[in-house]
Amino acid sequence: MASPKPRPSPLSLAVLSLLGMEPLHPYGIQRLLKLWGKEEVVNVGQRANLYRTIDRLQEAGLITVRLTEREEQYPERTVYELTEEGRREARSWLLEMLSTPRNEFPVFPAALSFVPGLTPQELLAALESRAGLLRATLDRIEGEESGESAPLPRVTLLDDEYRREVTAAELRWVTGLIGELRAGTLTWDEKQLRGLATSYAADPSGDAGASG
Repeated sequence: MASPKPRPSPLSLAVLSLLGMEPLHPYGIQRLLKLWGKEEVVNVGQRANLYRTIDRLQEAGLITVRLTEREEQYPERTVYELTEEGRREARSWLLEMLSTPRNEFPVFPAALSFVPGLTPQELLAALESRAGLLRATLDRIEGEESGESAPLPRVTLLDDEYRREVTAAELRWVTGLIGELRAGTLTWDEKQLRGLATSYAADPSGDAGASG
């Protein structure tokens, strides 16, 4: 009896999608993801995570062992293939991920929500560092796009296009904040904010500061 279906994840979707094209062993899956530059959007850095994902997909009946092979210079390898149930599930996951925004609780917005714990000068230094890294990332993405030795169909590069646009938008926004911090138009008073926090915490109705 198959185990409960695993929750959709980028790595699970990647495994199902690649096996939908051809049977592969785990090393082949990892190699293809890196070769195609998909490690920027799918975490394949840890081989153990890939093996755990494959085990969960197999237990759920979404993939199955096709054969075990051994080449002279390599240890024994298990080749997996997609089941019909896995093919249906991959399509379902893909459509859900494309159509439904999900709050994934990324780190940067979480940190922004607690910025008052810093001084304006500390925030300025942090954002200047972030802006430099974003520029480097954007330059790398654009360099990879222009350096393609052979033109690829645009549909295979939509993730790169998305990362470029999102990175450029974040860089514009961060650069705008840097300008406001340098000009002094974005600032705050830690003592005042502490007082507000204390008054809200002391008011069980959550209406502290509201006019009567």
